[in-house]
Amino acid sequence: MEIKLYYILALVVLVIDLSSYGICQTDEDLGKAASFIFGDSLVDAGNNNYLQTLSKANIPPNGIDFKASGGNPTGRFTNGRTIGDIVGEGLGQPHYAMPFLDPNTTGRTILYGVNYASGAGGIMNATGRIFVNRLSLEIQVDYFNITRKQIDKLLGPSKAKEYLTRKSIFSITIGSNDFLNNYLLPVVSAGTRISQSPDTFIDDVLNHLRGQLTRLYQLDARKFIIGNVGPLGCIPYQKTINQLSENECVQLPNKLVLQYNARLKDLVQELNENLPGATFVHANVYELVMELITNYAKYGFKTASKACCGNGGQFAGIIPCGPTSSLCSDRNKHVFWDPYHPSEAANLIIAKQLLNGDPKYVTPINLRQLVDL
Repeated sequence: MEIKLYYILALVVLVIDLSSYGICQTDEDLGKAASFIFGDSLVDAGNNNYLQTLSKANIPPNGIDFKASGGNPTGRFTNGRTIGDIVGEGLGQPHYAMPFLDPNTTGRTILYGVNYASGAGGIMNATGRIFVNRLSLEIQVDYFNITRKQIDKLLGPSKAKEYLTRKSIFSITIGSNDFLNNYLLPVVSAGTRISQSPDTFIDDVLNHLRGQLTRLYQLDARKFIIGNVGPLGCIPYQKTINQLSENECVQLPNKLVLQYNARLKDLVQELNENLPGATFVHANVYELVMELITNYAKYGFKTASKACCGNGGQFAGIIPCGPTSSLCSDRNKHVFWDPYHPSEAANLIIAKQLLNGDPKYVTPINLRQLVDL
């Protein structure tokens, strides 16, 4: 009897020991769709906390409505959840995708997905250099390559490939900074605008994006959602510095973004045709956000012009959100949290459209359909 008990205990210890290396996986670990999130401050979940950078959101009142942290800042550039967080919840993920640079993002944690997004990051490596440090898309894909090898070790090569190709969603929300903090940056980018026409610059950006998406495909990513760039000329920062009225938007940024977005849609179609077994979903973030800005009252908002948290000018659009900022009391009534980023209330509407939306906003299928492929 004692010998049998010894073997049972030894077996339990062995199972626990193997599970710590990720060899014994539960159905819960691998049964849900994992999110691998790439992008900029719209979906950064705290990577910039671990960088020496001027682009940070780990100060209050950022995160004031983020229940998982008890209202403390986490490095998310909004008052609550990002679009990536809400989409993950909608797909039934038990945990938010952890920031890659967080020391706790190890072991089986990565099987719920990983967030590589970085405030001020762009498709072009030079984008956001005025903020000192940030993770460009190329570096984010480099980091995924590290995760890819870790998943092989956790699951074994065969299971790892199946997990990535069938159960993982790769979301890319990036491009805004390539315009705001690169091509359109006052003074700093004057030389670039002289030497590069908008068409040439957009060509460069899309070539870089194509290259990084192809790298992800080569690392076994198969289910993608690619967001286009929103109406940058309508954010509180642009409206404030250009001294516009409440219902006006700055024309040049929106014109450039629409040029880029049209070409991005062509790129998504090209990738769907040329990369066998992959599905690239196009998210029309521009139209979604423009709909909220134009018809904000219909969605229960009282303003789509003024930042809830910020300072400076008519729309509190010059100084980023921080402890000394003016803060609105009705945060769910503002489309914009700060001079640049949507509020959680706006993120919720956007995310729900991506999950369940009609072809006006998400094509050729929505995210729930993508997961079920």
